[in-house]
Formats: sequence, structure tokens, C-alpha cells
Amino acid sequence: MYKKITLSLFLFALLIGCVADKDFNAPKDNCTELTTNATYVDLENITTGEIVKVLDNIIIEGYVVSSDIENNFFGTIHIQDKAENPTIGIQFLVDTRDYHLNYRNGEKVFIKLKDLYIAKKNESYVIGGVFTSFGNKSVGRLPSLQVKEHLFSSCNTTIVTATKTSITSLEDYMVNTLVEIENLEFIEEELNLTFAESKEETERTLKDCLGNQIKLINSGYSDFADNVLPINNGSVTAVLIKDKNELKLQIRSIKDLNFINDRCPPIVTEYTSTAVFISEIADPDNNAGARFIELYNNSGEPLDLNNWKLNRYTNANTEISSSIDLSGYVINAKSTLVISPNATEFTSVYGFAPDISVSTNSPADSNGDDNLELVDPFGGVIDLFGVIGEDGSNTNHEFEDGKAERKDSVTKSNSNFTFNEWIIFNDTGENGTSKIPQIAPTDFTPGIR
Repeated sequence: MYKKITLSLFLFALLIGCVADKDFNAPKDNCTELTTNATYVDLENITTGEIVKVLDNIIIEGYVVSSDIENNFFGTIHIQDKAENPTIGIQFLVDTRDYHLNYRNGEKVFIKLKDLYIAKKNESYVIGGVFTSFGNKSVGRLPSLQVKEHLFSSCNTTIVTATKTSITSLEDYMVNTLVEIENLEFIEEELNLTFAESKEETERTLKDCLGNQIKLINSGYSDFADNVLPINNGSVTAVLIKDKNELKLQIRSIKDLNFINDRCPPIVTEYTSTAVFISEIADPDNNAGARFIELYNNSGEPLDLNNWKLNRYTNANTEISSSIDLSGYVINAKSTLVISPNATEFTSVYGFAPDISVSTNSPADSNGDDNLELVDPFGGVIDLFGVIGEDGSNTNHEFEDGKAERKDSVTKSNSNFTFNEWIIFNDTGENGTSKIPQIAPTDFTPGIR
């Protein structure tokens, strides 16, 4: 008898040991087919955001798109309304481990909502039990024994087609559904890191070839937590999550990453061009608050001003007195970029807001006797107004109480100040300038070349 028991245990252990895949297709005896009587659209009638206990016998169906097979999901089953082209997803909070054995990825399931709690969050729904903290109720994990009373497997597994999209095309209605984004890679700063810190939820950053970024959520308890991030580029299939008002991705398995392509070529955001130049500088006689400086792009394509600078040399200074970093701005083709040191007053006077609002005493706040230069990302002076080291008073580059306007015949920048390229008004009329103080808004044309 003892030998028979020992042999039986040995054979059982051998059988278990031969199962390498945690998701082996063991037969299931809990398959159920229910008749649904509601759609996800009907959930709008149950809750508008506040937590609500469902009292009616409502049954809906959907498709499981998450899995805890590699322990990257814990306590959350994500279910979308259709196997392809879903319109909404549900997050079911459960206190159940290894739920992938009963609710497999792609499996059609039925949900009995009666006595569950539901709330709408981020254009999707969260269901489960109830959690109370300091008198406030929220949806919490449903105890394990109750899960089987509300979530039923049909045992019919289908191929759930991930919605192909891009980082910039993600929308809230996709939350809790399966998406696929191609041409992604981990940012350079993280390439030597693992997917997650031990026992800690960790975020890693993915980017596309245009520089758009999205976070990937990884559990420190996942089977792949210690794996080093792949260096190549490829596609990511993941459940879309919204966490702290930010869209993020969460993979079910390391197999959800298909990084077989070369990395994106470097993104060049620093350009130089002689097509950009200073087109108007304003110091209105009647309103110092209406000062501005205008740049113009004479080319046929937009120009990223990343790391471009506009410098001011006050009076006869030979060192930069103030500077404007133009990073983050793009000047469109055949268009202007208007910079104001007093956006409120500018808007009141000219009837529209400036493109850039800066501080007083900046290059856009010159009182008419200063010198200005436009510098490209590589330190080269692209355009210059005035003579650095020379106070502009009573010179051919004074525009006090007036303006300096580039002639229409000028089509490119000039790193040397050339008086003949400008029409200059002021209150002195020295050295070929016009002694005609300018009044805002009548005598100025910000935004018009």
C-alpha cells in the first residue's frame, strides 16, 4: 500500500513538472452561456461617475484582454465590449490570483452586475466590491469567492484584435482596451535599466520616431522585472491604462513586445536659416507697454526655433544684457512671430494676443537705443540690428518713441547691420532717420509683414 501511494505521488509530481506553460489548456468544467440583457451603453443609466450599487439583474458580455500569467497584472481584469474595434472597456477589480486559468486572454465572459459596485472613471467603467475609507466609498476588489458568482467564462476563446493606433491618437474611450502601437523604443537614458525595480511598480518611457512619449507600467513582481530593456525598435501590444490623468501602457507578457527593428534615426530639431530675420521693432511714443519685436520666416516651410536666442545689448554694452530663449516655438512659413513684454497691454492695444509673452527689460522691451541680435542654435549671429558697443541715441539705429521696420525688399537675414535695409522712425531724425514719433496702434503692424 505504501509503495502504491509513493508511486502515485511520484507520477503526479512528474505530470505537474512536465507542464512548463502556466497557461496550459486544462479542461474547464465551469463554462457558462448566459443571455445578456444590456450593453455597455446602458451603463450610462446606472452611474454618471459616483459609485453605485447595481440593484437590477443586468448581464453584459465582453472579452478579456488582460492576464496575470506573468504577474504584471494583479487584482484587475480588463474587459472590452467587442473582440475588435472596441468602443469601451471595463476594469473589474478582483481579489483573485492566477485568474488567467479561469478567464483566459481573449475569452468571452459574462458579467452579472447585480450587487456589484460600479463607477465611471476616465470615460470607462470600474466594477467590483466596495471599499470604505474615512466614510468615503469607492470601488474595491471583489473577494475571491464572490468573483465566480459574477464573472462567468463561456470557454469560447477568440482572437482579440488590438486597435492599431499611435501615441498621439490615443483617446479616453480606449482605456481598458487592447491597443497596438508600432515604431516604439525605450528612451536612451533607460536602455541599461531593467523593466522594474524589485518589488516596486516601475514606469519606463517609450517614444516614437517623432519624439512623442508614453509610460509603460511594470510590476516589480512580474516574471520579467529583472530583464534588461530591449534596445531595438518595434511594436507594443498592451492594455491602455489611465493613471493620475495620464494615459499609459501595461503589457500582459514580455511577448507583447516585438522589438526587431533598428532604432529611429536621431531627431534633428536644431536648424540654422537665413530666412528668419527681425522684421519690426516697436517703441510707441504714447505707450511703452505696447512695445514688441517681430520675427519673420521668409521660407516656404516651418522652422523650429529650438535653441535659438534673441539677445539685447543695452545702450553701449558689449555684453548681453538680456536674452529670450525661443526653444519650443515654431515659426510657420511666410509668417511672423510676435514677442511682447506686456501681453495684457499688447492685447488691449492691438486686439490680439502676442505669440510669445516675456518679461519687461527683455529684448522685446527696448526703449530705442539698444542693439539686438538673433542667434541660431550653433551660436552664429543670424541677424543684427544696431551696432554692438554703440549707444543708439542720435545714430542711424535709434528708434526711440518710434519703430524700426524692415523694408519689404529684404528677403533674408544679415549678420551685419545695414541701414539701407530699414525704415526707422524716432524723436530725433538723426543720420537719415525720420523724426516722426509713432503712435500705437495706428502706426504699427504686428503680425503683418
